[in-house]
Amino acid sequence: MKVSLLVTVYNVKETLPITLQSIAMQDYPALEVVIVDGGSTDGTVELIEAFAARMEGRQGFSVRWISEPDDGLYDAMNKAYRMSSGEVVAICNDKLCKPNAVSLFVEAIKQGGECCVGAHADLVYVEGERVVRTWRMGQGRLSQGWMPGHPTLFLRREIYEKYGLYDTTYRCAADYEFMVRFLKDENNELAYVPDTLVAMFYGGTSNAGLKNYLVSFREGFLALRKNRVPHPLLITLRRTFRVLLQF
Repeated sequence: MKVSLLVTVYNVKETLPITLQSIAMQDYPALEVVIVDGGSTDGTVELIEAFAARMEGRQGFSVRWISEPDDGLYDAMNKAYRMSSGEVVAICNDKLCKPNAVSLFVEAIKQGGECCVGAHADLVYVEGERVVRTWRMGQGRLSQGWMPGHPTLFLRREIYEKYGLYDTTYRCAADYEFMVRFLKDENNELAYVPDTLVAMFYGGTSNAGLKNYLVSFREGFLALRKNRVPHPLLITLRRTFRVLLQF
């Protein structure tokens, strides 16, 4: 089962080596890395070139990449998906914490049963080596304000094919809206790996300050309403409370 890791970047020369090294250390035997750069000017492209050259010829490992202007993060994620070919797909813009992280996700999917469409795990937010937030996912329901951490989400390709890609009209919450879209269908189940497998660089699109969080709050509410999920405001408030408990 081939796994595609989608890496979307723009002027991230400080953190990209961490991401790429964590990918290079993975023990999974069939890994495709797709990197979409938005036209970086800070040396990011050179890092990508060096990584692709270093990985060339490694058995079971392939790298595809482009560097060109895009219309933002979610457009880049859609572009990366269209370039990929794996049976399992994950966005990987942060750090995989263990060399067997991908293997653990895939094994969880395989053991999850016929309704299992993917897997997720625990997450920490980091600034350098300091942990800022800890997110113990567990299992839950959309109606309870629960949602898996998108950076830990490994999904079967068929989910993207059935439910579509990221809605680029959202500024901060297209990943949340995408997850709402398929999780509102209770036939879709996610396996849970009770382990911290991803470290997310603090300051992402939806957590970079109060202003962005307020935009994310509003867009999360709109995502629920768009997908006709009952009680969207209550769910959004419950989700906010869950976030506060992470600190």
